Amino acid sequence: MPLMTALGIAWGAFTAVLVLLLIYRSTLTMHEDDQLFLDTAEDHMQREQQELLKKMDRVTPWLRIFGAGSVLLIVTMGGLALYNNMTR
Repeated sequence: MPLMTALGIAWGAFTAVLVLLLIYRSTLTMHEDDQLFLDTAEDHMQREQQELLKKMDRVTPWLRIFGAGSVLLIVTMGGLALYNNMTR
């Protein structure tokens, strides 16, 4: 398999996972509230908020990894294409 095809497939996979993670994070943030819970009757709401924040904290490193990987692969593909065109 040619190198550019393999890089294109890898970039597509990284970008697809990145998009899915961004969609997942946006569904989490839809339910996030910026509130201060002072009453004990709202403790369950505070626990739900803390769970949402934990989920978002778990997703954030993966977003950075897949975002950086996607950018790195597209830059590599562009650099290789430029190099190939200059050496012809």
